Parts: sequence; C-alpha cells; structure tokens
Amino acid sequence: MIDDLDLGFDEQDRGEKGRHRRGAVRRRQGKSGGGRGKTLLALALALVLLGGIGGGAFYGFDRVQNYFVTPDYDGSGTGEVTVEIKQGALIADMADALVAADVVKSTKAFIEAAEENSRSKNIQPGTYKLRKQMSGDAAVAAMLDLKNKIVNGITIPEGLTAKTVYKRLSEKTDIPVKDFEAAAKDPEALGVPDWWFKRSDGKKVSPSIEGFLFPDTYEIPPKATAETILKLMVDNFLTVTSGMQYAEKVQKERGGITPYEALIVASLAQAEAGNKVDLGKVARVAYNRVYGEFPCNCLEMDVTVNYYLELTGQKTKASKDMTAAELDNPKNPYNRKLRGLVPSPINNPGKEALEGALSPPDGKWLYFVAISKDGRSAFAETYAEQKRNEQKAKEAGII
Repeated sequence: MIDDLDLGFDEQDRGEKGRHRRGAVRRRQGKSGGGRGKTLLALALALVLLGGIGGGAFYGFDRVQNYFVTPDYDGSGTGEVTVEIKQGALIADMADALVAADVVKSTKAFIEAAEENSRSKNIQPGTYKLRKQMSGDAAVAAMLDLKNKIVNGITIPEGLTAKTVYKRLSEKTDIPVKDFEAAAKDPEALGVPDWWFKRSDGKKVSPSIEGFLFPDTYEIPPKATAETILKLMVDNFLTVTSGMQYAEKVQKERGGITPYEALIVASLAQAEAGNKVDLGKVARVAYNRVYGEFPCNCLEMDVTVNYYLELTGQKTKASKDMTAAELDNPKNPYNRKLRGLVPSPINNPGKEALEGALSPPDGKWLYFVAISKDGRSAFAETYAEQKRNEQKAKEAGII
C-alpha cells in the first residue's frame, strides 16, 4: 500500500519556518545536483504511483508536489502593495508578512531566496513598497533596494519628558498631542507589565508612561495612531531592558530596590549628568543620598523641581532662577527635600543611563558640580570639598 512507501520525505522538507526562527541560513537544497536529482526522482516515483492507483487519485497531485517543489511566482510582480517588517523580525517572520500580502506565493520561496542571497541579513525593519506576486528572488532584491523603503523616521533623544515626546511625535505625524496623552493614560494597555510599577519603600505608585518611551530612531508606519506609536516605543524599552537583564540584575545586585526605583534613578542621572561618562557617578550620588548617610535622605536635585513645573504647564528654569517657594513647595510631590525617591521617573533615559543606575561605580559621593564646558563634573564626599569644587567651577566660568 502507498502508506508504507518511502517517497523520499525528510525533516529538511518540513518545518522550514521553525528552522529559520533562529536566523539559521543554509544554501538552497535544490541547487546541488545530488539534492535536485533525489527530489526529481522522488517526484517521478510519486507520479508513477499515483498513475498506477488510477485517475481519481490525481486530485492529490498538488499536495504531493508541494513537498518537493517550492511554490513560487515568476517575475517581478504587478501592481503595488505596502508591507511592514517589524523591529526584530526574522526571515520567517518577513516571509509570513509577504505571504499575507500576496507578495510571494509561499514562505519557503522567500526563505530559500534569502538563503541564496548573502546580503539578505541586511534587510531592515520598516515599511516597503513592493509588488504583488513576485518571485522569492525578486522580493529579496526589492527589499535590499532602499528606494523601495518608505522612510518616515523620527529620532527621540535621551532625556526627554513624555510631554516633550508627544509634541515631537505630533509635529512629525500631525496626530494631536491630546491623542498621545489619552493613549498614555493606561501604560499597561501599551504593554508595560504591571510588575514594573512596584516599589520597595512603601510609596504608592500611580502608573505613568514616563520612563518607558525608549529614546531611539523610529520608523513611523503608515496610518499609525498615537497608541501604535507609543506601543512601538514601549516594546523597544522592554526589548532593551530584557537584553540587559535589567530587572533581574537590579533585584539581585542593588540591595533590595525594585526595577522601577532603579529606572527613577536612571532618569535622574540622565537629567543631571552633563557628560555620559558621569552617568554612573550621578546615579551613585542619588543612591547615596536616599539610602545612605545624607542627613535628609532626600535627593535635593533641582531637576525634580523642573519636572514638576513642566508637568503642571509652567516654564522650567535654571537653578539660579528658582525661587525659594519653588525649591521647597509642599504641594509638589517631586519636592527636592522630600524623603526618598520621587514618585516616578522624570524623563525617558537611554541605555547608558540605565546601565549607570544598574551598575554605578563604588564611591561615597554626596555632591557634584559641573566644572568644565564639556559637562564633566567633580564629585565630593563632604560639603567642604563640594565648596572647593564650586569655586573651581566659578573660576572656569561654568557657574
């Protein structure tokens, strides 16, 4: 009976998608003479067997053929279609998107074409203008041609507050700021896991998107909404922090604080450090002030005052221009003199600031001041030493 016959099937003819989820790249089996010969022989045997069974069995020919021949279109296709390739997509994911849009006939056609083209690893995430019913080879070539990539990018730098991010996104997309504000009201709906909003100091957390809009260059997809764009940024934050094992390392190495508290410290470092080399040291100062022997166990950082001013629609100020009432406003939950960490991050820190809060250098510093025009700071353990550093800064014309 035909059920007992070996028609030449093997594992490499199945599970193409599974093999390529890890980015494996092999040469197309059909290109080698031996492989092609075996395939043609097996197909011929199948035809003979089907013919021997009778004309009624030919309905299964297409099914059998698909095991041996890669379904593929011919040529460069017709018409026009846009296809989005998401951040982090692997070859198999790209193939799925192309099949869904009828750009290629099968996932296998695109995967095999990508295997044949050594440059396929250079295909970037983004949105592409392609044609329908292209051959696998033509689809790969088209995606490597940057003129087919729809460029609609925006760069969000480190340290912007969520309110400023909304304004920049609105200017780029013409989506109203109020739409971003509305979408941001529920961070968990945008993908932030609820466990991120935990603190070890007993302070209540009102979930905020602040801190989770990861600074990077983003390709804005066609017909994007405020929600889809913010989800894109949150997903990037989760991808980066997962790759750093941020949450796991904070809980293991940072003396019992939560990942959210470390994120707050990262945002403080991002705001206060005038130079990337000082990010870790500023994070250490924040930890020392709140959890060390600083008299008030408060931050006493003017950047928290400015965050409150921006949050409430007021104009931010240089430290020297802040009034006593602004510096110590009892109604300000971000008051620089309140014990412990502030309620939330005060901006959206980049990876280097996150690393600084995760693994700050050892030191007993409690003070710092910028002393050079490139933003570098001098750090001090005592107030007397801080005053000497401030004098240096004055002599250098920094303060």
